[in-house]
Amino acid sequence: MTLSPAESARYARHLVLKGVGGAGQQKISRSRVLVVGAGGLGSPVIAYLAAAGVGTLGVADPDTVSVSNLQRQILYGEANGGQPKTAGAEAFVGRINPHVRFVAYPVGVDPEIAAEIVAGYNLVIEGTDSFETKRAVADACARARVPLVMGALGQFDGSLTVLMPYAGANPSFADLYPETPGPEDSPPCELAGVLNVLPGIVGTMMANEALKLIAGYGQPLVGKLLVYSARSGETTILRYGRAAKEV
Repeated sequence: MTLSPAESARYARHLVLKGVGGAGQQKISRSRVLVVGAGGLGSPVIAYLAAAGVGTLGVADPDTVSVSNLQRQILYGEANGGQPKTAGAEAFVGRINPHVRFVAYPVGVDPEIAAEIVAGYNLVIEGTDSFETKRAVADACARARVPLVMGALGQFDGSLTVLMPYAGANPSFADLYPETPGPEDSPPCELAGVLNVLPGIVGTMMANEALKLIAGYGQPLVGKLLVYSARSGETTILRYGRAAKEV
């Protein structure tokens, strides 16, 4: 596809950026990306991918905006209170980039519908606080052979990785999480709290992983778990691989 004069002006800094350039920006503008979760992590992901000019941006989230979200969910304001997050996200994207096509899925993604929602997208980003949603999305992406960028948050730390288990000997979601964590391992943020800047930092890193995969620059975090600490400002890379199978 050829960028219009308006798009060329908008994405000028990408067009002159070695490693992205015109070819990379055209890939971004042709891409179809699904974001599962429009909360703390999803907010910066949606904002930066929309600004980058992703061609089609799907967003799935069943929840509505509450005042307690506004501390960290930057897509919304007080006027969005009680509104579906997908509606607030669509309005935000429309304000910052009219060249992005937005598709709303105001539903929770479970094993019954995950495959249907993932179909038609060439990249998925998952940032919910539900382990079951993460597993359902990861399974659907693996079957559809679609790259998955996945992130998670604690109180002062967060993590992200890229899953492509269908390619070579890359590890899967089950290799990263061989056991289902209990509620005590990841209490919800309404009970444990979360530092407001943390989702912005980790979510922006997730958006970068998505753009790496789309435009083709750098090395995505396949087989690597990046852990960021807001207390120290340090990042740690933990490597993981396929679990050995018993014979």
